[in-house]
Amino acid sequence: MRKTTLALAASVGLLAAGRPAAAGEFGISFEGGWFDMTSASKTAKAVFDGSGGGGTFGGSVRYVVKQSLFFGVGVRHFSKDGQRVFVADASSTAFPLGHPLKFSQTPVYGMVGWRFRPAASLKPYVALGAGSTSVKESSTVGEIETSQDQSKFSGHFMGGVEYGRSTIRFGAEVMYTTVPNTIGVAGVSKIYSEDNVGGFTFAGKIVLVF
Repeated sequence: MRKTTLALAASVGLLAAGRPAAAGEFGISFEGGWFDMTSASKTAKAVFDGSGGGGTFGGSVRYVVKQSLFFGVGVRHFSKDGQRVFVADASSTAFPLGHPLKFSQTPVYGMVGWRFRPAASLKPYVALGAGSTSVKESSTVGEIETSQDQSKFSGHFMGGVEYGRSTIRFGAEVMYTTVPNTIGVAGVSKIYSEDNVGGFTFAGKIVLVF
C-alpha cells in the first residue's frame, strides 16, 4: 500500500512538472481570433459597412529541430459579407448600391521561428513565413452572379507566447500578413489606390504537444 501511494505521488509530481523542452517536439495548434484588413482599410470599410475586421480560424503544425528553432506550416480562413459601393473619388463618401458581395481569403504558409526561454513555462517566440493566399470574391447584380478566384504570394510575420510544459498548452499570437497586387485594378479599391488585402490577426491558441 505504501509503495502504491509513493508511486502515485511520484506520477502526480511528474505530471505537474510537465514535459521538459526537447528537440524533436511535435505540436498541433488550433487557432481562432480576429482579423483586420488594415492594408486596404478604406476599401474594406466602404464595402463591409464601416468595418474591415471579422472572425478568423485555422491551425498549424510545427516541429522543433532544437530547443529554440522550429519549422511549421499553417492555414487561416477569413470571410465577410458586404455590398458593392460607388465612390466618385478618394475624398467622396461611399454610396452603397445594394448588390450583395461575399469575400474570403485563406492563406497557407510555411514558417521558421525561434522560441525564447524554451525550458520555461512561458515561452515567447517570433517567426516569419511565406506562402500562397487564396482570395475569392463573388457578387450578385440583377440576379446575375459574378465571381473571381485567385491565388497570390503572401508574407507572414508573427510573434506570440505559449504557456505550459505538459501535453496541452495555451498561447496568444499576433500575425501581420501582406498579400500585395491582389486588388486595385478596378472599382473602389482602384479609387483608393489599395492593392493589398493583408492585415493583422490576433489569435488565441490551444497546442497539443507530442
